[in-house]
Amino acid sequence: MASGVLVFGEATEDGRLAPVTGDLLGAAKSLGGPATCVLLGAGVEGLAQECAALGADKVIVVDDPVLKDYQGDAYVPVGERICKEADPLVVLFGQTMMGRDMAPRLAARMDTAVAMDCVELSLEGEKLLASRPCYGGNARARYSINGMPQMATLRAKAYDPPERDDSRQAEVVKQSADLSADAIRARVTGRTKEEVEGVRLEDATVVVGGGRGVGGPEGLKPLEELAGLLGGAVGTTRAVCDMGWYPVGTQIGLTGKVVTPDLYIAVALSGASQHMAGISGVKNIVAINKDPEANIFRAARFGVVGDWKEVIPAFTEKVKELTAG
Repeated sequence: MASGVLVFGEATEDGRLAPVTGDLLGAAKSLGGPATCVLLGAGVEGLAQECAALGADKVIVVDDPVLKDYQGDAYVPVGERICKEADPLVVLFGQTMMGRDMAPRLAARMDTAVAMDCVELSLEGEKLLASRPCYGGNARARYSINGMPQMATLRAKAYDPPERDDSRQAEVVKQSADLSADAIRARVTGRTKEEVEGVRLEDATVVVGGGRGVGGPEGLKPLEELAGLLGGAVGTTRAVCDMGWYPVGTQIGLTGKVVTPDLYIAVALSGASQHMAGISGVKNIVAINKDPEANIFRAARFGVVGDWKEVIPAFTEKVKELTAG
């Protein structure tokens, strides 16, 4: 009989446990567990204790050179084998490059379905209820799945990771990939690394977002200064990127990145639905806009009606004063 939660953890390129793994284990614990974490890759065996420290009751490690780079042709059949052996009630992935590709392919093989980009999960008996943003982030839809296992991908930071306890122990099961390199039809022929100064937008706990109202590239300089003082990153709307004021990689929204910082300072942006879809998981929004009817104020916890050119410098000086003290 299906039981427990199976989590597909991930590792970063430099061999550390990806933060989303902790988020997934937090979600698994909220569902009542027990939680089994799967680690696929090359050089990931040493991360098993990290998973145990974050609450995994069991860790399945498939450490094989053939899994060095994520390739669906390799990961999906291995994942299918593990799912059939473990017979979990729920299977969770991060809403990451791997999760977005692997989860639906695995669901198709298992003759079930997957709820993508979820922000909240719960169980009613043995039925998974998965909530995800809809209508550009203005509402949430709740889904249930008839097949087994019930699968979902989870947005980053939707759940807090369990409190770390290095004394925790977990059962560690090592498996081989049992795959030939010939089974992989695609090859990674090269990588281009984006150079990022400071904190990555997706990882930032503070994001300062600039909209068309900043007036031009020079209007983003004060936002960069504020973000730097707060240890955060600068994000932008699609209009800002379309006009070439800032790199496309900083675009937040339906066709850009989804961010989930603790604090989002929205400067001179109206709060169009496309942009709101990218910040629906933000814990606290502070809006600065001279239009009191701007949509962003509906989602903001705090709002300042005024000219950002006056508000931001004053705010920045106050931050400098507080950080200096």
